[in-house]
Amino acid sequence: MRSIRWLSIILAMASLFLSDVQQASAAVLPNIDISIGGESEEPNTSALSLLLLITVLSIAPAILVLMTSFTRIVVVLGFVRMSLGTQTSPPNQVIIGLALFLTLFIMAPTLSEVNETALQPYLRGEMTQTEALEAAAVPMKEFMAKHTREKDLLLFMRYAQMERPASVADIPISVLVPAFAISELKTAFQMGFMIFIPFLIIDMIVASTLMAMGMMMLPPMMISLPFKILLFILVDGWYLVVKSALLSFNP
Repeated sequence: MRSIRWLSIILAMASLFLSDVQQASAAVLPNIDISIGGESEEPNTSALSLLLLITVLSIAPAILVLMTSFTRIVVVLGFVRMSLGTQTSPPNQVIIGLALFLTLFIMAPTLSEVNETALQPYLRGEMTQTEALEAAAVPMKEFMAKHTREKDLLLFMRYAQMERPASVADIPISVLVPAFAISELKTAFQMGFMIFIPFLIIDMIVASTLMAMGMMMLPPMMISLPFKILLFILVDGWYLVVKSALLSFNP
């Protein structure tokens, strides 16, 4: 039930971020009225605005994914599967599902702050869409800035010819999101490299042993796979991987 609550908060956040994109394009959320045999009382709904709304809805999940811990977690889990050499086990659905719920767990404090400072006041009518969006962006910016390298942030700020902001709240989302994304990718690849090392050693040992025995026609992967799975089980690999992912987001 708690995970469903966080999912509902994320969906509400998506609706707030949609308003930001539409304000940037000087468009207004259309009031869609479908009627048969008559005209709508508010004929401000156009095919272009409806197309814009559908387009923004389609990219909203990708935007939210890049603003959370999902990217780092799913890349690290993908490295685990590749280093084991188990091909499609665990399947993509399991990896993405696990990454999603770990993301909800890690983002819980940030989502709670967004819910208290922006979503609930907006639902009670105490804030406009613009005010709620600005309030919701502050916790998200603080989370992203905490895990963004200064080098990556300066890259996009220099390209946009921006002056040094006075605070995190002054950094535009369009600058902070890509900087946060490439920082997350670098961290995920660093963690993936550390995961690869023990399994690479097993592959080298097996390959050297088979070559010394003259079994050059036997694929080393076929022999090393059970040993890698056994090692992963003995060290409780999934526990260590998830623990490392959680600790990497410690404040």
